[in-house]
Amino acid sequence: MTGLKWTDAHEIGRLLCEKFPDVDPLTLRFSDLRKRVIELEGFDDDPNASNEGLLERIQMCWLDYNRET
Repeated sequence: MTGLKWTDAHEIGRLLCEKFPDVDPLTLRFSDLRKRVIELEGFDDDPNASNEGLLERIQMCWLDYNRET
């Protein structure tokens, strides 16, 4: 598997849901979300390449996975 990029919102959302099952992603600041994404095993993108739109997409994917479980 190639490294995770900021644009891999669905996969990142799934991994965050698995790693932090009791966290409501809507309660996180984007700065905290960004930190959690960067710390994921397999994340291999420029940490400074995130933006509000990418983080919001990841947040919504994480929320969707939380609702499924």
